[in-house]
Amino acid sequence: MFNIGDRVVYPMHGAGVIEAIEEKEILGVRNQYYVMKLPVGDMKVMIPTDSVMRVGLREVIGKEMVGEVFKVLRNHNGRMPANWNRRYRDHLEKIKSGDILEVAEVVRNLTLRDREKGLSTGERKMLESARQILTSELLLVQGIDPAEIIQTLEEIFGDYPG
Repeated sequence: MFNIGDRVVYPMHGAGVIEAIEEKEILGVRNQYYVMKLPVGDMKVMIPTDSVMRVGLREVIGKEMVGEVFKVLRNHNGRMPANWNRRYRDHLEKIKSGDILEVAEVVRNLTLRDREKGLSTGERKMLESARQILTSELLLVQGIDPAEIIQTLEEIFGDYPG
């Protein structure tokens, strides 16, 4: 069970802070919900407390993992299927996992692909979403200005071939 003030990651949405735990009646069923504020996009989401395991809600990574994230981003040897449909499904599964290292792989792979050959509209949207998810967690872990995170990512991407 999480508490108010906990920093958590909601797969497919990103990282945020639990601002409240509220009881609501929806469609005649009373349930408790975590009210989570996402720093990127200034959005709030409500997550039923009894579905935390199913949706994959987890604590944000520790500072010691940030280096691992940047190592994944700096590794230019990512492998992707040539078939766009398979590549899209593989990347979607990685984002759904909620694992920051897998999300970092998606950001790296799609950024490299964009530099080399360009992206389809669907993959471009996926890249934007994955970058937002990655950025939101790094923001909460490092406690720095969003512009600094974006600048660090841009420096890493500047080293990509293309």
